[in-house]
Amino acid sequence: MTLRLLGIAGSLRKASHNRALLRALGETLPEGVTLDIFDGLAAIPTFDPDDKTEPPPVAAWKHAIAAADALVIATPEYNYSIPGVLKNAIDWASRPPATSPLRGKPVGIVSAATGISGGMRAQYHLRQILVYTNSPAMLQPEVIIPRAQERFDAAGVLTDASTRELLARFGVALAEWIHRFK
Repeated sequence: MTLRLLGIAGSLRKASHNRALLRALGETLPEGVTLDIFDGLAAIPTFDPDDKTEPPPVAAWKHAIAAADALVIATPEYNYSIPGVLKNAIDWASRPPATSPLRGKPVGIVSAATGISGGMRAQYHLRQILVYTNSPAMLQPEVIIPRAQERFDAAGVLTDASTRELLARFGVALAEWIHRFK
């Protein structure tokens, strides 16, 4: 049985290290696991709880989550937290809570940053947010990539062997994690 992962990069940057990290993860996944990257983050409007409609980009986002066996969120760290566009997408997907496609959806979290923290504070904040959505986040192995500019080339290709090995271990662990919830 194939496991379908939905990846989302929390950055809108074209040369995002986190989008590159998702692509590299997709190359290292074990047999029987696929990764589709959701690229519609920029189209999701600002969440307004008074708006009872579901704009088409939000419907597409929720449908993509529902169709996946798990999410992989690659988040940069902005001001010690996750980017606003990522939080906005989670806010939309979490409503209404009883029918949210995030409820019970397993999540793997990865991050890459140019600084030494590698995005660890953003990951911890994201885990707090996922408590509300009842989305179990895999704890280990942690993929926290510091000095990302030294691990990816100018085209966004992962050049660091140790990071590639970590991603391969993460992929195997995530597949095992997902099977716990099936």
